[in-house]
This record gives sequence, C-alpha cells and structure tokens, in this order.
Amino acid sequence: MLYFDHCASTPPYDEVVQTLSEVMRMQYSNPSSIHQAGLAAEKLVTRSREVIAAALKVSPNEILFTSGATESNNIAIQGAALKKKSRGNHIITTGIEHSSVYECCRLMQRQGFEVTYLPVDASGCIRLEDLQAAITEQTILVSIMHVNNEMGSIQPIAEIGKLLRDYPRIIFHVDGVQGLGKLPVQLKEWGVDLYSISAHKVRGPKGVGLLYCREGVQLQSLYAGGEQERGLRPGTLNVPGIVAMAKAIRMTIERQPEAVEKMLQLRNQLIQVVDSIPELVLNSGRDTERAAPHIVHFSYPGMKPEVIIHMLEESDIMASTQSACSSKDLKPSRVLLAMGCNEARAAGGIRISLAAEQSEQDIATLEAALRIIVTKLKPLERG
Repeated sequence: MLYFDHCASTPPYDEVVQTLSEVMRMQYSNPSSIHQAGLAAEKLVTRSREVIAAALKVSPNEILFTSGATESNNIAIQGAALKKKSRGNHIITTGIEHSSVYECCRLMQRQGFEVTYLPVDASGCIRLEDLQAAITEQTILVSIMHVNNEMGSIQPIAEIGKLLRDYPRIIFHVDGVQGLGKLPVQLKEWGVDLYSISAHKVRGPKGVGLLYCREGVQLQSLYAGGEQERGLRPGTLNVPGIVAMAKAIRMTIERQPEAVEKMLQLRNQLIQVVDSIPELVLNSGRDTERAAPHIVHFSYPGMKPEVIIHMLEESDIMASTQSACSSKDLKPSRVLLAMGCNEARAAGGIRISLAAEQSEQDIATLEAALRIIVTKLKPLERG
C-alpha cells in the first residue's frame, strides 16, 4: 500500500508503539493518586512535559496536555475569548482555518462575539495589512493557523507576532498541527501565546495532544471537574499517550532537517507530474517560502474527487480530498473558494500529503495511476 494521507494521520514510530505498550502495561496507576504507583506515573508525566518543553524551547509549566488539537483549539479560543469578554468581544481569524477553529469561531459568534474572517490571496496566505485594518479596540484574540491543512500554505506567523507586539492585550493563538515537524517552530521569538499540537500528526498515538500556553496567559476553564492541567483540562491524564507523544515529538524534531529535504524533493517531483497532465490543475503554491514541504493539492475540474480517491484505492494508493474531518463533505472546498477558485475546481480537489520515508519510485507509481485514471475519466468530463 502507498499511503499519501499523512496530513490526516501518520504511522507511529516503532519506538513510540513500544513505549506506549510498555507504559500501558507497567504504569497503569492514576497519576493523581498519592501512593507510590501513582507518584511513579506522575513522574513519567513530569518528565514528558520536560522533554516536550525542551524540544519546543519553552518552559515545562507552559505545556498543557489535551486529547488532541481539536480540544486544544477549543480550549484556546473559547477559553481566551470568555476570559477576555469583559474587555472586548472581537475575534480575528481566517476563512481557511481547520474546522475545529472555524466552527469554534462560529460558535463564539452565536454567543455574541464578533468575528472577522480575513481573506487570503491566491496562494492561501493572509495579507498583514488586512490584519492590521481588522484590529479594533474590541479585539481580544487573533487565531491564525501555521500551515493550512489542505493547501499547505504557510501563514506569516513571525510577522503577525511582530505586528501584535503593539497590541499586548490581544491573545495570539496558532493552530500548529501541520507546522510541527515540517517547519521551524519558534514560539518565543514569534510572540505566540497559544499553540496547538496533535500527537498523531507527528508519528505519535491518536487521542493525545497539547496546548502551549505562554506563562501569564489566563484562560477560562470550559469544564467542571478536577484540578488536572491547572483545571483547564480536568480528567485523568493519558499517561501512556503523553509519554509516547513526548517521544514522537522529540524524534520528529531531531529528524526534521533531513525529513524536510526529502519531502521537498518528492513534492517537486509530484508538482512536475501534475504540470505534465493537462487535465489536472495545481492548487498548492510553488514557492517553498510560502508552501509546506509535505502537501501537494490539485484539482480535476468537473470530476468528483471521491471517484478519483476510490480509483486510486483500487491501485492500493491512499489519498484524500479535503481534511480528514471534512472528507465526507461533498461541498466545494471552503479553502479553495476563499482562494478565488471557481466551484468546479473547488469541488474537484485531491490532497497528496507526503512523508520522508517515501521514495521517488512511489511518486512514479502514483503518476502512473493518475494517468490511467485521467484516461478513463476524460470521456466523462462535464461541458
């Protein structure tokens, strides 16, 4: 099987699977318990927090463990907005955010907050002047993703952080799910207040993630329960998942330079393939300064993408249409529409997401399958 859906989920490292199994078997105590076994589990959590903090170059007390990036995004956005609502009610985000941010912002609108959805250019990036113009005295939160999960477009996070330094009362949240492991992450230098991460996007286990919460940033708790994770995410900690996530993050960041170089080579090869098939239209940016190394998105206008996905699957090739959270939604891509694409192109998108373990031969196999598919589908093109 050729797996080209690494944006949706990644195969865990063998070492991560082994660690997860060992901790599940040996350290099953509740880390909140005060007996010796509970304290041993707590030590594992503390050590994991230190490992992750060292990898991200932040303080251990700035790491908040969650069940994944969707929960991290909700804690960040709702927690910041509700905590700050006495000072203002305005949130700024973009029209191309992941559904866990986009729908969360729509929820805040229903609760009386005003939300500005910044437009993006044809490459899927915001303009700093649009952000500057959108800020008002009521603005309390800016939430802008690091890397778009469909197109791979990279937002100017460092420049946004620099701009927001002139507005110290505005909280800056970044959905970093597709950034970690593919791009440098410099949270302190960028002035990011909140950064969401999911373990299974960096070859860790599913069901665990984290929220970097800069020291001094206050959030309102969304849950009633215990005091775990400063009361912001109460509930028994997923000790095996946390330990395994720490290992996955450390290994991913250590291997990042070589991995990125390999993914860039594969990405360039795949872009050449797309360019050579007239029926396909490249949606991802070509500029590596503005496009992540692991994503290539293209459309076959007029064709249903799910048909192409299933035809690829018949060749034992796994790919996707939109994000995994939206892949069963047959509507045109909200991201492509925001980038100015017409409905035919926005409804016919295919996302190929790469990993460093793949080879040039894998891309050649994908190319052969795509050419066969286009040949079969071309007579069915809609006028």
